[in-house]
Amino acid sequence: MMTTENQLNVKDILDKNFKTAMRGYNQEEVDQFLDVIIQDYEFFTQQIEQLTKENDTLKSRTEQTRTRVTPSNHQVNYDILKRVSNLEKAVFGKKYTDE
Repeated sequence: MMTTENQLNVKDILDKNFKTAMRGYNQEEVDQFLDVIIQDYEFFTQQIEQLTKENDTLKSRTEQTRTRVTPSNHQVNYDILKRVSNLEKAVFGKKYTDE
């Protein structure tokens, strides 16, 4: 499962305090903007988790299907040889099998 290492989490963004300066930013605007960032961050984190789970499920299903559908090379070779033998019998008849 792929993991993402985030430098921030929602709590870090929410708890972030900025120092005020003489010509600083309007604190209400900063807070409102951080609220939007938090909502987006939560949404994208949930999306990443959901898509990661879905991806893992699909990988698992693909692997299960591949192991069920793909016969071993030994079996494929045996089937091919058997078909060739049957074709030779059909083409050359009994004469071929007696030799």
